[in-house]
Formats: sequence, structure tokens, C-alpha cells
Amino acid sequence: MTFNLTRNIFIIAISIIGFLILFFGISLGWLVLPSAVFLGLIIYGSATIQANFYGSVYCYGESIEKEIALSFDDGPNREFTPQVLSTLAQYNAPATFFVIGKNIQGNESILKQIDAAGHSIGNHSYTHSFFVDFKSVQGFKDELIHTAESVFNVTGKRLKLFRPPYGVTTPHLVKAANDLNYSIVGWSIRSFDTTTATAQIINRRIQKQIKPGAIILLHDTSDKTLQVLKQTLDFAKKNDYKIVGIEQLLKIKAYE
Repeated sequence: MTFNLTRNIFIIAISIIGFLILFFGISLGWLVLPSAVFLGLIIYGSATIQANFYGSVYCYGESIEKEIALSFDDGPNREFTPQVLSTLAQYNAPATFFVIGKNIQGNESILKQIDAAGHSIGNHSYTHSFFVDFKSVQGFKDELIHTAESVFNVTGKRLKLFRPPYGVTTPHLVKAANDLNYSIVGWSIRSFDTTTATAQIINRRIQKQIKPGAIILLHDTSDKTLQVLKQTLDFAKKNDYKIVGIEQLLKIKAYE
């Protein structure tokens, strides 16, 4: 179910009901049902990145091999990103860091560490504000461009991967990303490591969902994530899962 299909079905339903109201005198209340269904589908499609509601989003790899990818949102973080990098180095595991543009200033050296370690960097908007999803197409483009320029000034690389803030998609966001030639990347396993859940609960949630092609969403912003990361890497090693970069798993480019 896509946005265009949902919209067309809604228009047809409203048209039929309008015809019945006009010529057969049925109650106006019949308009409530399709309107409620349409609104529900819009909310679901916008909030569920795996739905591919407004456009194509990469949420898992098609590989049948036991390969999975790790991703970290919301950095660079002065305290925790270096610790995440250290843990990844111990396991020789690559990852993708979707950075917030405003967090780069003052943390340029950390961004350089991410790049120097061979991890890929993705765009996670500039502000990651609560109201970012209400922006116009140009507003989203400004967010993407500002972050991309900040990363380029530090690494000399042009980003091609974009993860929407909060995992919410909108028509304006998708159009902006497509116009700027970004690949939109979601996830198949959401760790919820930013919630009050314990590391043990989070680990159980992740491990139950791990399968070939999985993309795990984490955040390099807390000590709890470090615990989760170590246990996830241990689980992967014990169960013969190989950690690969998102670009390798999805067979797409991280940079221009």
C-alpha cells in the first residue's frame, strides 16, 4: 500500500459516497469511515519506515548469507562515539554513522576518527528537531545540504546515505532526498536503546530479530548502547554472523 494508491482509493470512495448522498439521500456520516481509514493509513505509513509508503527505503539486505549491518544515529557524541569506535575496532566490525549536522561543530576530530576507521557516514538532517517533519521540500533540502557540507568540510566526502529523523517519512522529505540523489536507509531491527528499557531487555529484543540481511538501529549517545553493542557483537560472533557495512549489505554507494 503506497501513498498514491491510498489517495486514489480514498478519492474514489469519497466520490461514490458523495454520489449516494446526492442522489439517494444517505447520511453524511458515511464520509467518516473512509476519512478515518485514510488518516490512519497516512499516520501508519509516515511513522513506519519499513512501509515504503512515500517512496523506496532500504530497510534490510536481500542477502541469504549470514550478514548483518550496524548503524548508529544522532552523533557525533564527544563522550560515547569514541567508545563505540573502540568497541567496533576490538571486533573488527564496520558500521554506518548517521550524523546530525549541528553535532559536528566541535566534534570534527571524532568525525575524522569515524572516517579514518573505515566506517561510513550518513546524513541524519542538520537539526533533528521535533518539528522537522513539517518542513517544505526546500526546508528538507536545506537540512540535508547543510549537514552534507559540514561533513564534506571535514572528510572531503559527499554523502549519499540518508536516514530520516525519528524514522518518519513524508512526501516532502522523500522528494527532497530523491532530488538530491540520496539513498534513504531505514532499519529492520529497532533497538529502542534510547528508552528506559534495560540493556538486557534490549539485547533480547535484538537477538530475537537477528536474521540474514538485518540492519540494526543503535545510537552512539549512551553507556547503555555500549553494553548492547558488545553483547550484540558477541552474539553475532557466536552464531557465525558477519558484520558488514550497510553499503555492502545493500549494494549501494555511501559516497558520490
